[in-house]
This record gives sequence, structure tokens and C-alpha cells, in this order.
Amino acid sequence: MTGFETREVWLRGRFGGRGQALARLLSLAAAPTFAVMALIAAMAPADMICGAMQGPLSLQGMVPMYALMSAFHLAPWLRLFR
Repeated sequence: MTGFETREVWLRGRFGGRGQALARLLSLAAAPTFAVMALIAAMAPADMICGAMQGPLSLQGMVPMYALMSAFHLAPWLRLFR
């Protein structure tokens, strides 16, 4: 053995065989978390988040960032439905 182990071997050793399930649950948690954060940022008063916000439909700020992060983390959810 070269001293390197695969992710699966590491997860099995670290979490007693439950590592794959834990990793899958964490990957499923990312997209909804970012979607909720986008909603919270969209509903919060503008002066509370960022005083320099241009407007509600601006491409700057936290709402588009959280929406994009949520979209980029949709892959585990899409794998559930294929």
C-alpha cells in the first residue's frame, strides 16, 4: 500500500460504515440551505444587509450569490430523480 486511501475507505474507517450515508445527507442539505438563505436575504431590509445595494433585481449582492450556490448544489437532488 502506498499510504493513500480512497475516500470510501477513509469514510468507512472514520464513521464505522456510516460515512457514505452521512456524506450523502450532507450533500442533500446544501441546496435547500442556500435557497433558504437566498429567501432570507431577499426579504431582509436592504440597509440591514448592505447599504450599497442597487435594487431588488440587481445582480450584485447576496441574493444572486445564494441562488447560484443553490443551483450549483442541485446535482445530488437531480441524481435522486433520474
